[in-house]
Amino acid sequence: MTGIILAGGKANRMGGLNKAFIEVGGQRLIERTLRVYRSLFQQIIISTNSPLDYLEFDAQIVTDIYRGKGPLGGIHAGLLHATGEHVFVSACDMPYLSEEFIRYMIQQAADYDLVVPVTANGFESLHAIYSKKCLPVIESQIERNELKVSLLFRKFRTREIQGEEIRRFDPEGKLFANLNRPEDLSERFAPDP
Repeated sequence: MTGIILAGGKANRMGGLNKAFIEVGGQRLIERTLRVYRSLFQQIIISTNSPLDYLEFDAQIVTDIYRGKGPLGGIHAGLLHATGEHVFVSACDMPYLSEEFIRYMIQQAADYDLVVPVTANGFESLHAIYSKKCLPVIESQIERNELKVSLLFRKFRTREIQGEEIRRFDPEGKLFANLNRPEDLSERFAPDP
């Protein structure tokens, strides 16, 4: 399985600041993500539209073929370049990724096209596993400008991970937290104890 980090967002709500390079607990978010990925994946892809920003990292860098199509465009680019049949995708601004939970998700993938956690917020589509079988449908959605990633989950064999299954790995409920606004840094992302 390939690990894909989506780092292509415009970060408008963060004042244009590249979220991947924000420090949380003394480490840049991209470095925290790469640390988790290195223990899980042989191939790591950073999907970004600013590739020069990521040259210092030991990862394959890809850019969107369909520009301006948001996370769906980034997932598409990553899937196209992945060597494995499945990919794990996460956003670059998720400081609480859990290696154990991702391993658990990987174990569920064999009989499914998609594996996705489902919380009170809905599908956690930027912390999910996608099969290469999704590529034609993703391309079709992009061509119709249907850019909601969650539309995919009803079109394929999808393993939904919910409730107690998630809580076993995430009792504090912060696994899927991400940075969207400057206030999130102080409100939700206090340094690790």
